[in-house]
Amino acid sequence: MSGNAAAVLTKPGFRKIEWLKRDIAVERRGDGVIVLKSRIPLKPYEKHIPASLSKWASERPDRTWLAQRTGTARQWRKLSYAEAKRSVDALTQGLLGLKLKPESPVAILSGNSIEHALMTMAAMQARLPAAPVSPAYSLMSHDHAKLKYLFALIKPAVVMVQDGPTFEKALKALPLDGVTVIHVVRPCEGIKSIAFADLAATRITKDVEQSIAQITPDTVGKLLFTSGSTGMPKAVINTQAMMCANAAMMMQVRPRDPNGPPSTYLDWMPWNHTMGGNALFNPVLTEGGTLYIDDGRPMPGMIEETLRNLREISPTYYANVPAGYAALAAAMEKDDGLCRSFFKNLGMMAYGGARLPDDLYDRMQALAVRATGERIVFYTGWGSTETAPTATGTYWDTERVGLIGLPFPGVELKMVPCGAKYELRLRGVNVTPGYFGQPELTKAAFDDEGFYCIGDAGVFVDPEDPVQGIIFAGRVVEDFKLTTGTFVHVGSLRTDAIAAATPVVQDALVTGQDRPFVALLAWPNLHACRQITGNPDASYEEVVKHPEVLACLKRGLDAHNKSSEGASSRRIARAMLMIEPASIDGNELTDKGYINQRAGLERRAVLVERLYADAPGEDVIILN
Repeated sequence: MSGNAAAVLTKPGFRKIEWLKRDIAVERRGDGVIVLKSRIPLKPYEKHIPASLSKWASERPDRTWLAQRTGTARQWRKLSYAEAKRSVDALTQGLLGLKLKPESPVAILSGNSIEHALMTMAAMQARLPAAPVSPAYSLMSHDHAKLKYLFALIKPAVVMVQDGPTFEKALKALPLDGVTVIHVVRPCEGIKSIAFADLAATRITKDVEQSIAQITPDTVGKLLFTSGSTGMPKAVINTQAMMCANAAMMMQVRPRDPNGPPSTYLDWMPWNHTMGGNALFNPVLTEGGTLYIDDGRPMPGMIEETLRNLREISPTYYANVPAGYAALAAAMEKDDGLCRSFFKNLGMMAYGGARLPDDLYDRMQALAVRATGERIVFYTGWGSTETAPTATGTYWDTERVGLIGLPFPGVELKMVPCGAKYELRLRGVNVTPGYFGQPELTKAAFDDEGFYCIGDAGVFVDPEDPVQGIIFAGRVVEDFKLTTGTFVHVGSLRTDAIAAATPVVQDALVTGQDRPFVALLAWPNLHACRQITGNPDASYEEVVKHPEVLACLKRGLDAHNKSSEGASSRRIARAMLMIEPASIDGNELTDKGYINQRAGLERRAVLVERLYADAPGEDVIILN
């Protein structure tokens, strides 16, 4: 919490949210293991995701489900629940007419779109797993190694692309014999394909209703791919029960008023990622909300689209990564109209991907108070692709950032002692039965009690009062020792260092294994650094040498070191800003935008040596 106790007393209250009670059972075992679970049982949930589409098409047929800007004029194209249901049923009929082998995956190579959503639902109704593949594997990769690997792993019977020519190189790198290709906008020259519009015009028969009736809770609804941070991505089986239960958990910890206005979302998170594809997509359907697809991104040249959308759309719930909030805060501080539009109907903000810096939290709350007279709760959850995804959340009014919360109803959290922290494991209906086509990896992912070993670590806010929540403490496998024997917890140090160096640093690698001190290889936040330099067109090469950028970085990291006095495991002795972006082909950057610490350090071994040189060069920043 920022500020002194007197300041806290004068802060405006939070905009009211109805939260589920924190009623947590704590089992403490003799070996130090702790198991947490909510005493409140999980409420009943839908049998499958398509049931929610049918429900709202019947009960609220004219309500908008999806909207997306299209055409040269970039006007909103809106699709009601009733319109969506008709299209999905026709697409389902078209897929059934292909006479595919049961449970053959439908691969979707494109980004978020209305057609992507409709094909996802049609695949589920036809009992064919939807398998959204990161567009980065098609468009940013040079060798398409991950795309070809995934294609061989799941052997899709159908591949959908938004635009054939855009994905031409990727399509021609794949063995497409016997595979039905579907294009939305344009076909790819030289590749036989079916137009999405033609498939969506298929005459609907009773076969669709019969297929939906055969969906069970164990039916595989999606195959979602892990980030590939420890090798090639794995195809995580997402059953209908997993997805429906997890959506119900999120509804239960933050109950909605069934008679209130529909929830409104504006979101850019990719649907090939479990956060966008499950944690957002499924609850919108479950509660009959409206999702505006944001084609913007929290990066230079693309954030403007998000800002334009937020001037028109006032969300009731908004989620973003810290870099996105930093760009949004900077824009709202200069634009009262944008600020009022953003906060007008907002009930809650959510963040993920990294710790939210304290100063950014304070700036966003100051803007909320300026616009509404109230503060807005920041929420975060925790989980993985294997847990559908959120298994814990901060379902109470909290000012503390960096928490991962407490278990949802229906989830058990096992905490196994691991040095000064706990290795975290999960069990519940939202946990995957395993990895598609890889039984050996499935077996290795669970302990002897059936808990999924997620690989993350955590600590209690207060060991004597677990209900105060758990703090994320990084990945267990990333930690290392200095030559002094001091153990370095990489996860928490990395997030704290990035937060301290805001807004200069976008992401970073922590170095120091078998070295005498900790150092940092950092990627600059180009948008923020350009603002610092006053040059909107400055290149990476220019910003990493600019004295104001370097001074800002040094001030932030020096302050971090001062707050960590006496703890050599948290003190950063040197830092360097890097020019070359993280590489997907080099496994440094996952498709979800996460940094692979191990691969990054291996790929940038030369830079690591420069950090630890006896006589470091001018590009190495020496810290106090």
